[in-house]
Amino acid sequence: MNLEQFKSVIEKYLYRFSISTIGISDIVEIIIISAIVYQMIKWLQLTRAWTLFKGIIVLLLFALVAVIFQFNTISWLLSNSLSVGIMAAVVIFQPELRRALEELGRKNLFRNFIFSSEEYEGKEASMTEKTITEIVKASFEMGKVKTGALIVIEQKVALGEYERTGITVDGLLSSQLLINIFEHNTPLHDGAVIVRGNRIVSATCYLPLTDSMEIGKELGTRHRAAVGISEVSDSITVIVSEETGAVSVARDGKLYRDLDREGLRGILDFPRTESVGSRDVLKKWKGLLRNERTEKQ
Repeated sequence: MNLEQFKSVIEKYLYRFSISTIGISDIVEIIIISAIVYQMIKWLQLTRAWTLFKGIIVLLLFALVAVIFQFNTISWLLSNSLSVGIMAAVVIFQPELRRALEELGRKNLFRNFIFSSEEYEGKEASMTEKTITEIVKASFEMGKVKTGALIVIEQKVALGEYERTGITVDGLLSSQLLINIFEHNTPLHDGAVIVRGNRIVSATCYLPLTDSMEIGKELGTRHRAAVGISEVSDSITVIVSEETGAVSVARDGKLYRDLDREGLRGILDFPRTESVGSRDVLKKWKGLLRNERTEKQ
C-alpha cells in the first residue's frame, strides 16, 4: 500500500464517519467496544502476554511510520508478513487464548474481565522492609540446616497461572511460616511458594524449567526452575540449596550464587527502593509546581 492509497482509505473512512451520520446506536456501539477493549487490555496486563502485546504495538507503530514516510521496502515486508504474523500471534498467545476460552466455557470470562483488578488488588505494592528481613532471615536459617527452598517474589508481571498450580495459602509472610512450609516431610514443602506484596499467596507451585546451557550441571531442578520463571517474568526468586545450604537468586534469566545476607537484602530491596525513589521524585516535582503557582499568585 503506497501513500496515496493510504490517504484514500483514511479519507473514505473519515467521510463515512462524518458527524451527520452518527446516531444513538453508533454512540452505544462505540461505548461497548471501548469498554471491551479497555477490559481486555486490563486483563492482558495481568498476564505474560502484556509484554508481548507491547512489542506488537511497537511494530504496528513502526509500520504506520513506514507508510507515512513511504518506506516502500519496509512497507512491502511488513504487509507480506502480516498473514504469518497473525499465525505467530496465535502460537505465542496460545496459553492465554486457551485460558480465555476455558473461562468463557465456565461463563466466567466477563466476570474476570470486570473484576480482574480486584483479583490482583495490591499486587504492585512492594514488600515492606520487615517482609524483606523475614525472607532473608528464613533463607539463611534454612541454609544452616540445608533445607531446600524456592521463594518466587512477584513483581509487575502477574504469576496467576503458576499460582493456580499450587495450594492457596494467603498468609502474612513471616520467617516462621516460610520455614514451616519448606520443612522436610511436610505437605507443602515440595515446589515453590509465590509471594505477592507482603503475603504468601500459594505453595507447592510448579514452575517452568529453563533450557539454558549456562546452568552448571551441579545445580538441580530447583535452580533450573528458578531461572525458568525469571525468563518468562520479571519475578525475583530466592533459592536455598538442599545439598550445600547456599543461598542464590534468579532474576532476568541470570543466577546469582552464594549470596551473603547483605547481598540478598540488596537484591530484594532494589525494586522497593526504586519504586519509592520514583514516587519521591514525583512528589518533589508536584511540590515544585505548587510552589511556582503560589509564587505567581
